[in-house]
Amino acid sequence: MGAHYREGTRSRSDAEFVSKLQVGLQELEETLYWMELLVGSGALDTERLGDLMQETDELTAILTTCVKNVKDRK
Repeated sequence: MGAHYREGTRSRSDAEFVSKLQVGLQELEETLYWMELLVGSGALDTERLGDLMQETDELTAILTTCVKNVKDRK
């Protein structure tokens, strides 16, 4: 996700920036999916992944707000 954000900051247009952040959002969603599977399967407990899952949610909110702000500028 961080790499997509960094690429986005070097984008040549708003559309490219939004595209990079949206790919980052997809990566975050996939990461959360795998963490939920690990917890659901019993391989890891929520205590071990809770902070990472919360951070994933927070990063998702941040990127979503960034995308929304760019789209609202138009």
